[in-house]
Amino acid sequence: MKYTATEAIEKLRTVFTGRVITVNVETVRLPNGHRADLEIVHHPGGAAVVAINDEQRVCLLRQYRHAIGGWIWELPAGKLEPSEPALDTARRELIEEAGVEATEWISIGDYVTSPGVFTETVNLFMARGLRTVNMAHEAGELIEVHWVPFSEACRRALSGELNDGKTALGLLRVQAMLDAQR
Repeated sequence: MKYTATEAIEKLRTVFTGRVITVNVETVRLPNGHRADLEIVHHPGGAAVVAINDEQRVCLLRQYRHAIGGWIWELPAGKLEPSEPALDTARRELIEEAGVEATEWISIGDYVTSPGVFTETVNLFMARGLRTVNMAHEAGELIEVHWVPFSEACRRALSGELNDGKTALGLLRVQAMLDAQR
């Protein structure tokens, strides 16, 4: 889902344009009439995959992230390319990062990462019917692929041991969906 601002932008100043993001200072009129200068980071969005194999193990990546100063557990995920549907991004990232492809895909909704500052929306998917293919990590990616029992991954999300937002939410949405089917 693409979120749109209800405020009227009165003035926009771009302060940075990079490979992935654009940072603007936007002077807006809020719905209550107040005028505010907001620093907004525009991001194209992404897709993340809760991939569960026949043994009820979920793919978790242990990935080095400079921005947080170390390693973090995440779902396979990546940035939407221009005009690329989110499902295509999810399929591509699952192959590139985890070395698997799936025959069954279910959308489990979206996730807004930090709505006070970022425009990024991550589309979440569940993937099943997995088969191994060649992975293609990018040179700048430090990734370890792990297959963790699904119940253990959900326990880690609830305990805070697994603290990436898209990963925790994706796991818990799939757990709720699977519980409702029983």
